[in-house]
Amino acid sequence: PSSSSSTTTTPSAAAAAASMEVPVIDVSLLVCDDDSKLALDPNDPKIETLVNEVRSACGQWGFFQIVNHSVDKQTIDDFREQTANFFRLPDPVKFGIRRSADNSRGFFDDELTKRKKDWKQGFDFGMTPLAREKDAWGFTIRDIPDDDNRHNNLDGFNRFPDEVVLPLFRSSAWKYFERVTTLSENLSKIMAMGMGVRPDYFSDELKHTHSSFLRLNYYPVLDKQNEAAAESKPLGISPHTDAGFLTILLQDDGCHSLQVKNRFNNSWHTVHPIPGALTINTGDMAQVWSNDLYYAPEHRVVANSSKERYSMPFFYNPGYHTQVAPVPSCISEDHPLAYTPISWGYFRWQRYCGDFADFGKEVQISDFHTSKSSRSQDRVDHQEEFMSKFDGGRQALAASEK
Repeated sequence: PSSSSSTTTTPSAAAAAASMEVPVIDVSLLVCDDDSKLALDPNDPKIETLVNEVRSACGQWGFFQIVNHSVDKQTIDDFREQTANFFRLPDPVKFGIRRSADNSRGFFDDELTKRKKDWKQGFDFGMTPLAREKDAWGFTIRDIPDDDNRHNNLDGFNRFPDEVVLPLFRSSAWKYFERVTTLSENLSKIMAMGMGVRPDYFSDELKHTHSSFLRLNYYPVLDKQNEAAAESKPLGISPHTDAGFLTILLQDDGCHSLQVKNRFNNSWHTVHPIPGALTINTGDMAQVWSNDLYYAPEHRVVANSSKERYSMPFFYNPGYHTQVAPVPSCISEDHPLAYTPISWGYFRWQRYCGDFADFGKEVQISDFHTSKSSRSQDRVDHQEEFMSKFDGGRQALAASEK
């Protein structure tokens, strides 16, 4: 489709319900030696086919796997190895970089999803203002301590283990981060074209100001002793949607525990990873921007009684000051405006509060739906107050407490 063409509707419920596997899409057209020169001609039949495949996958499942992508095998293998090495560290070392109420980055083993504790350990790190400016200023990210105030942002500061303990961890993690960031930028262009807008439509909100982060997950074996000690049989992660624009997931080829809910019949389907592939899922902000053309699916991780599991999701998120609202090309008489504007900084912070502790019902995009039956005026009012005090850093926390 051209950048000005109207968008198509999602697949029929019957067709979607009949499908048992999420789509697999070849994205070799997005591989380029110089990504700044990547050409996406909307009149090229091959590009048109790719746009249609991605749009269909985002509308039907909200999940798909990609093959022939741009992230090389060596980068992936090194990152997998360092991830396993991190979680093998003694607990006191990991606890020394534990995240906190005012810093969402670091190690954790107590995350809540929909107010239920997950059966996993994790580690988060992500974009900072200084990381974005490093090329212009001529220094590298490792030249400046993680807790330097120039790294300050709404998500806090990165907390890496000491390089004496894990000398290759930071470098391999940042290398993978940079590779999937570029891949996300290119996928967002295809998704934008699927909404009927130009490929670079979201560049200001995503490419130039994104607030993305990378998570490392470790799911221990749920043996009989651990299960007996739990109040109820836990899930690795309870059913949830991802908050941002899109997620790129590096799955564990040896343990298939990720499940996605079919939106048309509410059945759960295991996502079996193809070796070498990456798994993509649509986030809440893509659903809002597309006015429900795209779908942010519920998904969960089932605890496994015989195998441990590692997974590494990269959350491609807008800039904190971004106002997310349906794009005009996705609004029509048949598809009227579905959402009031959502401030990403507010939405992200509220989601983290729900992950860190049980503060009641977790924020959802339905709170901002134009339907009076689901819209939460309290959320809308609180969002305005929060963003009026938000300066880009952790000072915004004071606003969230009032």
